[in-house]
Amino acid sequence: MELNQTIYFSLIGLLLFAIELIYFRVAIRFGIVDKPNSRSSHVKPAIRGGGIIFVFAILAWSASNHFSLPWFVLGVCAIAIISFLDDVMSLNPTVRFLIQLLAISLLFYQLWPINWPVYLLVLAIIVCIGTLNAFNFMDGINGITGVYALVALLSFFYIHTQVVAFTELSFIIVVSISVLVFLFFNFRKRAQCFAGDVGSVTIAFVLIFLLLQLILATNNFLWPLLFLVYGTDSIVTIIFRIKRKENIFKPHRTHLFQYLSNELAWPHLTVSLTYGAIQLLFNIVLFFTLSRHQYVVPIISAAIFIISYLLIRIKIVRHISKYGSMTGRVSK
Repeated sequence: MELNQTIYFSLIGLLLFAIELIYFRVAIRFGIVDKPNSRSSHVKPAIRGGGIIFVFAILAWSASNHFSLPWFVLGVCAIAIISFLDDVMSLNPTVRFLIQLLAISLLFYQLWPINWPVYLLVLAIIVCIGTLNAFNFMDGINGITGVYALVALLSFFYIHTQVVAFTELSFIIVVSISVLVFLFFNFRKRAQCFAGDVGSVTIAFVLIFLLLQLILATNNFLWPLLFLVYGTDSIVTIIFRIKRKENIFKPHRTHLFQYLSNELAWPHLTVSLTYGAIQLLFNIVLFFTLSRHQYVVPIISAAIFIISYLLIRIKIVRHISKYGSMTGRVSK
């Protein structure tokens, strides 16, 4: 890395660190604090919305690169504003959905032209909106959003440098720096801040953008397996909740990571690192198979993971139902 690049990224890091500290003061002043409730996985208050640093990172990168990717950045702003408002007040889900749809539409417009059939475009938009909300629902314990996002960003970095160039490398680096800044305050036994909707949804938006760029560059639709762990936990949990006739849009504590941290009393950081490590190991399989146009191994590996996940989840739920929660609260 050239000296001027090193200085650039160092200054970005210092700037984002300073912005995060300033935001903490603002959040405390206006009471933007996450207080624990019966569905929370934490027991002490923490500043909400610390993930706003991801937005500032994107704005800083765009401004220093001749305002590149304007439609994508506009989408980031739209989705960040509505998510931040959702952090500080209760918004109508319809309003939130419409803004998410607008933001995803701007993202696709940034990538245009996309030579996909209409049905595939519609399906992709639906999946993208679902992914935004899945990342939001998965943001439940210290470190999990930051660790998982960092694994994804490092994976994109490796793919871009070693497999196929598909995006702006400096963009990946700047966003990664913002995630590291966030983790400095969040990856702790007692986190100083949480990502909030503004953080989890924004970083999901960024990762979706990078993923779509990669798919368009390679015409390979197996790359979404880079999010296999989150995807499996989210989809399976939704299926079980529908089976129990629950409202899937209401907060809950029934993701596997929540069972591990809340009911089995695993340390939050251990759970977060486990999720990140498993995804990283699977991503390594993707690197060395998809780059050689080998598709059987990743598909079989994904199937093995999903089956293993189901068996572990069923075993844990049965254990909790029989013996109760190790934290003294029986799961329902």
